[in-house]
Amino acid sequence: MYPLLFRAVLSRFDPEFAHHAGMAVIRILGVPPFSWVTSALTKPDPSLSVDALGHTFPSPFGIAAGFDKNAVGVRGLAALGFGHVEIGTVTAIPQEGNPKPRLFRLIEDRAVINRMGFNNDGADAAARRLAKLRRGAPNTVIGVNIGKSRVVEVENATADYVASATRLAPLADYLAVNVSSPNTPGLRGLQAVETLAPLLRAVKNASGSTPLLVKIAPDLADEEITAIAEMAVAEGLAGIITHNTTISRDGLRTDAATVEAAGAGGLSGAPLKARSLEVLRLVRSVVPAEFCVIAVGGVESPADVQERLDAGATLVQGYTAFLYRGPFWGREINRGLRRR
Repeated sequence: MYPLLFRAVLSRFDPEFAHHAGMAVIRILGVPPFSWVTSALTKPDPSLSVDALGHTFPSPFGIAAGFDKNAVGVRGLAALGFGHVEIGTVTAIPQEGNPKPRLFRLIEDRAVINRMGFNNDGADAAARRLAKLRRGAPNTVIGVNIGKSRVVEVENATADYVASATRLAPLADYLAVNVSSPNTPGLRGLQAVETLAPLLRAVKNASGSTPLLVKIAPDLADEEITAIAEMAVAEGLAGIITHNTTISRDGLRTDAATVEAAGAGGLSGAPLKARSLEVLRLVRSVVPAEFCVIAVGGVESPADVQERLDAGATLVQGYTAFLYRGPFWGREINRGLRRR
């Protein structure tokens, strides 16, 4: 039913408008009695639970950052069967993001190009919502992804991240430092180990006992990825998220004119599958078994999630396929994992 609805109706709407409309429905599904009915249909089997980062995740499969930037749909996404929700990216200073249009579907590739630019309501607003969530949804595992405010110069990035961490870490089950989005000028330059290590050290100090992870880009050279992974272990981080969107356009089926018209931005979705597995295996080969590795990129089916788990992922996240699979995607993944 949903594929037909997508082809006939939803694909005709502006992607960002469609996302906000969908989020409105998700928010409703998080409110009783709708949440009770939804959870009854989608609740993961207890056999799927995973202990990681000091918490019990009801399923290894969760929603990646970018889907719920402002912590407004957490209850609904949890009711839909996702084992955790990573909100954000949140910045210390509220910002509107890049000019519209900034989100583009590549339907033939089951992919998306975005240059959203960390549009969000800021750390204070996120903290207020998280505090309310903690009172009403205490068992939902919530990660918080933080990034650099656009108005802050790169040389002042550490203080900006620390401000977000200080405000949000006490309310997060884990904190993820995003230094890998292609849509904030200068951000990816922070991935150089000599720059990243002191930044993460400062954020870790500000985060207290909240587990800290770093999210990297798939476009780094393999030796850069292993260097970051080894550094993350040495600095006492709890894990690493592999990975963010890519600036590559290799291997797309969508015609070149359509891709060119979409312009700059990060590509996500099915085309990232091969590189996602490469990065995951590379990171897992150099970190201890207990080190948390969250795999993201090109995940669509239960087989994709299982493949990531077999390759060493502790947890798996998805985002783009939600647009193509629909609201019961989480249930589809969980039921498929249970059968496997």
